[in-house]
Amino acid sequence: MATDKVAYWIDIADYDLETAEAMYQTGRRLYVAFMCHQVIEKTLKAYWSKTQESDPPYTHNHMRLADGCRLYELMSDEQRDFLDIITNYNIESRYPEDKEALSRTLTDNVCRKIIDDTKQLQQWIKDKL
Repeated sequence: MATDKVAYWIDIADYDLETAEAMYQTGRRLYVAFMCHQVIEKTLKAYWSKTQESDPPYTHNHMRLADGCRLYELMSDEQRDFLDIITNYNIESRYPEDKEALSRTLTDNVCRKIIDDTKQLQQWIKDKL
């Protein structure tokens, strides 16, 4: 059963990564960041499903997920820093003025780096599966 859950989380994380790339190509920068947030969240939930007895918690907090499945302690400082950054892009509950301010910080170069860093962290987590 855990294998099915892992595959489920990885499949939708991979789909979200493709969506982030599509959003980048169409200039929808705010959604690039949000989808990358989702990629990391879902990949962490895959790792949780593989390594823990319980289902992953209903949370968008990457640090809580990584710490809860003991992955955080294995991460480099750079990976931890990125986790902190990407956690901030959970925009579904933000107010419009927050979205506008965040959107102004998301240049093409910043979005490309977010995607690239997301790919690297996602692959690192997948390698641990």
